[in-house]
Amino acid sequence: MPSGKRLRVLGMILAGGQGSRLYPLTAKRSKPAVPFGAKYRIIDFVLNNFMNSGIYSVYILIQYKAQSLTEHVQRYWRFGAFLDDHFIILVPAQMYRYEELGPVWYRGTADAIYQNLHLVDNNNPEVVAVFGGDHIYKMNVRHMVDYHLDTSADVTIAAYTVPIEEASRFGVIQVDERWRIVDFQEKPEHPKSIPGRPNEALVSMGNYLFKKDVLVGLLEEDGRNPDSSHDFGKDVLPKALADGYHLQAYDFQNNPVPGAHGPNTYWRDVGTLDSYFEANMDLVSVVPQFDLFNPEWPLRTANLFSPPAKFVHETGERIGQAFNSLLAGGVIVSGGTVRESVLFRRVRINSYSLVENAVLFDDVEVGRHAKIKNSVIDKNVRVPEGVEIGYDLETDRARGFTVTPGGVVVIPKGYRFDV
Repeated sequence: MPSGKRLRVLGMILAGGQGSRLYPLTAKRSKPAVPFGAKYRIIDFVLNNFMNSGIYSVYILIQYKAQSLTEHVQRYWRFGAFLDDHFIILVPAQMYRYEELGPVWYRGTADAIYQNLHLVDNNNPEVVAVFGGDHIYKMNVRHMVDYHLDTSADVTIAAYTVPIEEASRFGVIQVDERWRIVDFQEKPEHPKSIPGRPNEALVSMGNYLFKKDVLVGLLEEDGRNPDSSHDFGKDVLPKALADGYHLQAYDFQNNPVPGAHGPNTYWRDVGTLDSYFEANMDLVSVVPQFDLFNPEWPLRTANLFSPPAKFVHETGERIGQAFNSLLAGGVIVSGGTVRESVLFRRVRINSYSLVENAVLFDDVEVGRHAKIKNSVIDKNVRVPEGVEIGYDLETDRARGFTVTPGGVVVIPKGYRFDV
């Protein structure tokens, strides 16, 4: 690019997935709207990545159970009205290509962009950033854009190294010595390892940069193919590679986040209840794997003007205390104990109760002498006095709670105990 010319990047976030593996947390909300880390929503992390990278033109493509996500973005992610290229706009499934496709919702990740190519044309960007809306990570997207331009790639795919036994969950990438992609397989049963590193595989993070004209051409062709599942990983990217397009891998570990130290290694696909729970637990250690406190990479979210957290009572066994935990505004620990847990807004922990390794959403109340461990409790649940959760999994199943393969108990929003 000539010096002084400003790059125009359009961000398009795929946030329409059902998130069925996160049920019951997704019973009344989409996966990107699921609360995370005491005060955030999952969608906040990709939005912060764009904003902190100076990419201010963003569409969020929504579809299933979008009300909670819609309210969150409309209320708390707003720009002023004076700059045309500064916007965060929600795009519901509008069946824009009704005459061509009939009354269909998004048929896949690629089809979601295909049905909204008019937005790409309206903005006429040089680069289109197609990112997922349901991962936890920090990423300087501008650095990836610079790499995309420097390599003159048609498509650049953010890549991450995982253990070989986990690679079947992702698109697996093979690259040459210059990180040009030479093979791409979506969720292969027998993934190929990194040459010389038999226990590791290089996988796609689901974050892509496209030259604008390349994206339009690939999606127009895919949209006309009746045999396609209209998915980037399954269809569009393998076809682009086979047709001779230049696909480049971007090594996420080399992504420089201001204020961070060492390689960028934290990226979590919180697609299951166990992985969601583990990602929350990653936040509470003395030296957390994922740092929420980097002032050079602020993590914005809803500002609800909650009062400070409060601890009360210091008599005998009745002591309000918390250890290695995250507590949001309005939390009251009234004579109970909290250990290695994540408490959202206005949670109340009453006297003589114990909460360990748990995630409690907004407005959960824990009664006296109750005990909770290895649990996720959705909003507006009152745990009665003396009840134990996470100690007898058969009893928890009998109550109708979800118990994950990892032994995490999940209680749905608004559950009422029969006591």
